[in-house]
Amino acid sequence: MSQKAVISGAYDTAVGRVEGSTAMGLLTEAGRGAMRNAGLKPADIDGVLAAYTIPEHHLMLSSWLAEYLGIQPSFSANVSAGGASGCIMVMNAAALIEAGVCRHVLCITGDNRLTGMSRDAAVATLAKVGHAEFEVPYGINVPASYALVAQRYMHDYGTTSEQMAAIAVTTRRHAGRNPKAQMREPITIDDVLNSRMIASPLHLLDCCVVSDGAAAILVSAADAAPDLAAKPITILGTGQQHTHEHILAAPSLSEFGCHYSSQRAFAAAGLGPQDIDVAEIYDSFTITLVIELESIGFFGRGEAGQAALEGALELDGALPCNTHGGLLSYAHSGAAGGMFHVVEAVRQLRGEADARQVPGAEIGFVHGDGGILSAHCSLVLGRS
Repeated sequence: MSQKAVISGAYDTAVGRVEGSTAMGLLTEAGRGAMRNAGLKPADIDGVLAAYTIPEHHLMLSSWLAEYLGIQPSFSANVSAGGASGCIMVMNAAALIEAGVCRHVLCITGDNRLTGMSRDAAVATLAKVGHAEFEVPYGINVPASYALVAQRYMHDYGTTSEQMAAIAVTTRRHAGRNPKAQMREPITIDDVLNSRMIASPLHLLDCCVVSDGAAAILVSAADAAPDLAAKPITILGTGQQHTHEHILAAPSLSEFGCHYSSQRAFAAAGLGPQDIDVAEIYDSFTITLVIELESIGFFGRGEAGQAALEGALELDGALPCNTHGGLLSYAHSGAAGGMFHVVEAVRQLRGEADARQVPGAEIGFVHGDGGILSAHCSLVLGRS
């Protein structure tokens, strides 16, 4: 019989502007913090999965981190799938455990993009996501690509700028309850609509922040639970779907792989959208969250924006969502952006979210998105 997997440890560093930080320093802190949270030592860890860094490039980052942390794993690999990396790492770690390859897999993400890069370097990085021959020469970058998607989605389903602004306002309200969040000052819909235009129809406050920070998750065999220091969270179901890399090759500008990855995760868990108590869903831009909420099945087409206006994503709403503040207000530090969502889901299901706690949260959903809605991975998690 295969060994089921649980999340045994979760940790994230300080986020935002972390002066004097290095990517390797943040990653090391996150790895040690997750081990400490689980009550495990480096000698217990037999698998290491790492993502990537931009300011400090390391070709074999997982091996480098294992060396830093004093781990000599029997399995080590890097995962590079943008904002989907965190969820994919957790999915891969669960598969390694269920296959009997490992018992404790450490998944680490992080970067110091705010203090470790100049503004020009950050903008240049956003441009590199485009196709070198057919997109970059024409000036398209990540915000422009998402703006293209937003224009089409607004045309097809009637989503409005006011509705997207309501998402930014809600996530900022969640961040206000989180003392670690990068952006905590309350904002209004008018604030969002009056912030400068980045790529029409996306205003500055429709866009995620740029941050320093790291996050790590430890995935363990379920029968290790008696030896763990923290309450384990069961991985009930996982799923992936990849439809394209570059926006020019996307089969649609309104239908994306999140629909299929979530279907697979729900089927594996034997649950559906109606069973979720709290959701942590990738929100690189407000339109990203609108599309994913609807594609995953939490709301019908054209309904998520209005639902946000009516308070559906609040702590006492129909679907408390991105309770830490999300990428829009908590932090976005490369691949760690998606992993912050996993860490928050674990804290919610453990009942450790303090002022932002969703009462009685037992089933959580996490979704990561990489590229221009390109790579998708969904997780269904449950309180053990």
